[in-house]
Amino acid sequence: MAEFDRQVYARTSSAAGTDAQVIDEGLRAYMLRVYNYMAMGVGITGLVAYAAVASGIYQQIAATPFIWVVMLAPLGMVFYLSARVGSMSVSGAQMGFWIFAGLMGLSLGWIFLAYTGTSIANVFFITAAAFGGLSLYGYTTKKDLSGWGSFLIMGLIGVIIAMVVNIFLASSALQFAISVIGVLVFSGLTAYDTQRIKEMYYVGDDGAVAGRKAIMGALSLYLNFINLFIMLLSLFGNRE
Repeated sequence: MAEFDRQVYARTSSAAGTDAQVIDEGLRAYMLRVYNYMAMGVGITGLVAYAAVASGIYQQIAATPFIWVVMLAPLGMVFYLSARVGSMSVSGAQMGFWIFAGLMGLSLGWIFLAYTGTSIANVFFITAAAFGGLSLYGYTTKKDLSGWGSFLIMGLIGVIIAMVVNIFLASSALQFAISVIGVLVFSGLTAYDTQRIKEMYYVGDDGAVAGRKAIMGALSLYLNFINLFIMLLSLFGNRE
């Protein structure tokens, strides 16, 4: 009888270990998909921004009222994707994300006119290192970061309001404060969103839903990366 119990326990333990391994491998594949989408989005944004300035297209647009359309288009695309992604195919959601990344790149062409290429490159690598560390923390920590959500959202709203106000004030002191607070907010959001995206994986869904989740997760991390980069560039970038 004791031998029978040991055999049953061994089989049960082996099955449980196999299931955990499958889940872990599935999670790694899912998160790798999220990071790949995000990295490709950042790459598209950088290439479009550089090409728009190098070709003179951005400068031509900036001299017309159409620049406001260019600046606001990425925001509209974020709202569109958030509202419609649930009913879109995976390929459609991917295309929407690539279009958004391109529009964001066009709207960010100004950084190549305002800052030196060397400082842009330096701050980009600083951002990548900081983002990687923060995202790794969010992925590996056992601490529940859900409590951060409300504080980070309030901080984000405050940053957005301050940025709108500073359009009219053009205060360097306020811009400095916005950048410092923005770095803190988007650093926290990077860790928080990474944990949230990881937890989304455990909600059982079919392949299509999982694919759309990966794209929306990539969009969240992409926005954190781009905004963290802009805030750090404002603090440490060398102007032309």
